[in-house]
Amino acid sequence: MKPDPEKIRRVVEDALAEDGASDDVTSSYLELVDYTAEASIVAGTPGVVAGIDVAATVFRCADPDIRYDTRVTDGDSIAPGDVAVRLEGRAGAILAGERVALNFLQRLSGIATQTRRFVDAAAGSEVRILDTRKTTPLIRALEKYAVTVGGGYNHRFNLSDLILVKENHLRTIGGVDALRKRLRQRKPQQRIEVEVDSIEALGMLLGAPVDRIMLDNFTPDEIRTAVSRIGKASRRDGTFRPVIEVSGGVTLENVEQYCIEGVDDISVGALTHSATPLDFSLEVLER
Repeated sequence: MKPDPEKIRRVVEDALAEDGASDDVTSSYLELVDYTAEASIVAGTPGVVAGIDVAATVFRCADPDIRYDTRVTDGDSIAPGDVAVRLEGRAGAILAGERVALNFLQRLSGIATQTRRFVDAAAGSEVRILDTRKTTPLIRALEKYAVTVGGGYNHRFNLSDLILVKENHLRTIGGVDALRKRLRQRKPQQRIEVEVDSIEALGMLLGAPVDRIMLDNFTPDEIRTAVSRIGKASRRDGTFRPVIEVSGGVTLENVEQYCIEGVDDISVGALTHSATPLDFSLEVLER
């Protein structure tokens, strides 16, 4: 789902304030308030577009009278030289919003493009590609939206969405046995996922009332073993049917090896933390 427009506007206003867009001394010196301009936002590299509406919000905040004519929509593929947007309005306002608009557009399109590559690499399997919380502070909603534009899915948005017991949690409370005891005493009201880092740890979790199991840094062979053991436990106890998630060590080059029958999800931090921004530039048309 697209982020709430009001949240987008607040983020954009903060970004424009950070950039000093209302006090552009270059535009003031050149008296650009007296000029109108036409400009194009042009792609420099191929990829998947995301953030067109965010860029539009930037220019509307800079000057609501700027005409913003989109030539592509989020999710479209774009090639070098393609025009994504045409703009017309006060030159000073267009140039004041330029960098912020491009920053958002490049970042979000890079995430959508990276995600699409992973999704394409997993094509032919039933596995979903998920993001993580490894996002840029304060623009998580935008980055997770870009993942969905690229064909991926969102894992939990924040710490309140899902109980996810990870390695450090288990170390703190005393391991999987301590967790099983807690689950017997009090089943949580929310969904619960548990991360395991070995076949031995998985064995101690089999049959526990959990909704998801994350296989962390398992090799493909270990994943097959884990899937088999979870399947056998599910056949013994029909109430034990956890979603199986794989995480850790998955790259674009090897993701296909992890698309193993029985695996439901693969979560990839690189969708957001390592995405290369797509290249866009704003070009003012000569008078």
